[in-house]
Amino acid sequence: MDGFDMAALFLKMLYEYCPPFYISLVFLCFIVTAAVVLLWFRIDVPVILRSSDDADLLANIPEKRMVQVINPFALELGSAGGSLTEGVALRPRCLEDCVLSVYWGCSIHGLQSALQAHQHGPPLSTPQRFQTALHFQYQHLQTFHVCREDTEERFTQMPAELGVWDFGPQPRTCYPLVALLTLAQPEVRNEYNVVSSVTVIHVPDNSYRLSTRVLFQYLLTSQGSMYELKGNTTEASQGKYFVEKRCRIQVLQQLPDHKDMALTVL
Repeated sequence: MDGFDMAALFLKMLYEYCPPFYISLVFLCFIVTAAVVLLWFRIDVPVILRSSDDADLLANIPEKRMVQVINPFALELGSAGGSLTEGVALRPRCLEDCVLSVYWGCSIHGLQSALQAHQHGPPLSTPQRFQTALHFQYQHLQTFHVCREDTEERFTQMPAELGVWDFGPQPRTCYPLVALLTLAQPEVRNEYNVVSSVTVIHVPDNSYRLSTRVLFQYLLTSQGSMYELKGNTTEASQGKYFVEKRCRIQVLQQLPDHKDMALTVL
């Protein structure tokens, strides 16, 4: 009688004399086998069985390249809340003299066309270029000149004589407010990679009472790239606006000092 027969005879006698113990033993063997199989597939394949092609594939995965540039622009909402009828306060913070252009009732399609034009044509480094790229699809424009490191709030408001009390039902085809920051001096623009900053702001009106907040913030570079500035105040998911097609953007991480930016190039 070989070993296999002896084992079978032992299990048979064990089942006849003590069925509960036999069932427990079989169940334990099943648990151990299942654990071994799970560990085999979830932890990793043994190195001796790993294909050399897999190793080459892992080695060829590119790493994200981090570069640092200086962002001369920053824009914050004012201390007090705002609305379409009462206006909004904005606080620009610039490292150089700059121009703050505020577009009320800016078309979403027009803004997307402008951002795409920046990626495929001359950079939108001046208010005139941005206005032309928008195809004048806005309802009111207000311009402020901001001196270097001036942190005073600028108040902007839709003129009452235009008779605009809301921007229509949801989903909408225009943003309440788009703020553009550009460098005022032409000779200074060559010193910075970032040439303009675009901030999309929701302002409450009679139809949509969501409080004033930043929806999107974009930085535009002299090479035609566009980066989205991520921050705690960005709550784009809460803005119910009609978006036909989102432009391709890169991710930008803001450092604590609000001046140096670490750009993650994907």
